[in-house]
Amino acid sequence: MNLPRRQFPHLAAGAATLSVVLALFLFGSGAWSEAARTITIVIPVQPGGGMDFLTRLLADQIGRMQGRTIVIESRPGAGGRIAAEAVSRLAPDGTTLLTTSPSFVIDSHVRKVNYHPLTSFEPICNLVEAPSVIAVNNASPYRTLAELVTAARSKPGDLTMASPGPASTYHITIETVKRTSNISLTYIPYPGSAPAVNALMGGHVTSLFAAYANVSEQITAGKVRALAVATQTRIESLSDVPTVGELGYKDFELDNWFGMVAPAKTPKETVSQFAGWFTAALQVPEVKAKLVAQGLFPVRMCGADFGVLLRKQYDDFSRVIREANIKAE
Repeated sequence: MNLPRRQFPHLAAGAATLSVVLALFLFGSGAWSEAARTITIVIPVQPGGGMDFLTRLLADQIGRMQGRTIVIESRPGAGGRIAAEAVSRLAPDGTTLLTTSPSFVIDSHVRKVNYHPLTSFEPICNLVEAPSVIAVNNASPYRTLAELVTAARSKPGDLTMASPGPASTYHITIETVKRTSNISLTYIPYPGSAPAVNALMGGHVTSLFAAYANVSEQITAGKVRALAVATQTRIESLSDVPTVGELGYKDFELDNWFGMVAPAKTPKETVSQFAGWFTAALQVPEVKAKLVAQGLFPVRMCGADFGVLLRKQYDDFSRVIREANIKAE
């Protein structure tokens, strides 16, 4: 028999309470409305480098910890612009993220882009620091940075230095060093660190300036020789390799990192949840060990703090690019 609801107000209240409980159970206290959907992380470089390794490692860990399906999509080219523009146009529904590096805050200074790194995205986390190295093929006659620099000065334009680019952090650093130290190196850009490493291995370039993570295996195998690390302190796994500062070339120092952003207007609750996921994944001992072995050191700088770093580097790179008149090719 059907009875009027007004005769059983306690049942209506109970039903409403049950609905709330079910919603919290299904979607979680973080108001995650896309829990059942696949998450795509876009990387702006070719597979095989440090950024690719980091993204796949964290995606696998988060997928197992959170029960999510995470797909990695590689969209290299144009110094990261292709991937950034694609992600910036997507709906802020928490289904797509972008792995970034300092190049992310450079592009708008040297190219016409349809996005802004500070307003078209929501900062999630700066995940790791990625120390850089200056290296040569193990068959190279140059055994120290001083020998490479002396040769570059004595044979202007003959020696080459490969790096990701153009208009990358490496390019900007190389041009700064050339201006301040009277070094004539021909800069050879590659669409990612992996192709640049391959060029060095194949003897197509004299030297390499890239993330240590992307050349650590070759260094360990004795195929590539590290001349210096572009950091303020030595890397533990390269304790016998001096820093560029120790050798008197502080302009070669480079603060490199890999981070994660989402399209602008992604809900704060969703951004916070992602930050929590990445932070938890980085704290897993096995994950930390694998990252450190690749020369990637967790930092876990999230939310507004990561936004402050992006703003600072955006302003700093703007000044250097303007003073050095660096152009994208």
